[in-house]
Amino acid sequence: MSVSIFIQTLNEEQNLPSCLDSVAWSDDIVVLDSISSDRTEEICRERGVRFFQRAYDGRGPHQNWAMEHINFKHPWVFYLDADEHMTPELRAEICRIASDPGEKCVAYYCGRKNMFRGCWLRRSMPPGNIMRFFKPAHIRFERMVNPTPTINGKHGYLREHFIHYNFSKGITEWLERHNRYSTYEAVEQMKALRDRPVDWAALFSSDANTRRLEAKNLSFRLPFRPAFKFVLLYFVKLGFLDGRPGLTYCALQALYEYEICLKMEEMRRADRGEAPS
Repeated sequence: MSVSIFIQTLNEEQNLPSCLDSVAWSDDIVVLDSISSDRTEEICRERGVRFFQRAYDGRGPHQNWAMEHINFKHPWVFYLDADEHMTPELRAEICRIASDPGEKCVAYYCGRKNMFRGCWLRRSMPPGNIMRFFKPAHIRFERMVNPTPTINGKHGYLREHFIHYNFSKGITEWLERHNRYSTYEAVEQMKALRDRPVDWAALFSSDANTRRLEAKNLSFRLPFRPAFKFVLLYFVKLGFLDGRPGLTYCALQALYEYEICLKMEEMRRADRGEAPS
């Protein structure tokens, strides 16, 4: 049994061809586009890819629309962004799972190898666990950015990783993109501070992703978050072993965290009826 591939795009004429090459083995590749102004649609038509468009309204709502409105050919779907590539090893693993009639899980988290300046950021941006392989009927997503899944059924963790070229369009584009992301993240973190107290038991859960998400929820409440994030990534996680690319990445992550904090403070000022700055 094969696997359907789901890709989200916005002006991805640069990245999309190589991403599609990495999943050319699938007989059901579906692109959901956020109304691109470049050749993204043309590339999809040339490749015979199924193509859908809608206005972007946040990552979670966008993905939920796909789960509810796209009729994927196969029961199992693997999701990629256009700056990500499937590997032969990961393909073999997911196809093996999809072909197993006794499979109990309905979703799997997957790690990624994040590349920067020709190097794998092994320590400063470790693979982590992201929800990427699932049966659409059993999953929905929350949050406007960095979505978290709600899974109706058992989940597991894949051994293999996909490849992520996070800086494929350069530092300037990364900064512009994360300026948008920081706005979404500030909104979501303000909601969490208001509506979701820390679940201390979840910090000690046997499930790795449950622990990770609750640690993130706790981090929203910590002081000096940008400095803390840099120390965590560069020293605790040994990001300095990634050389100059690791230093640059850790600094960028600290800057991103600072942007989120600034925007949250601006939202608090607005709630108090004060000027933004």
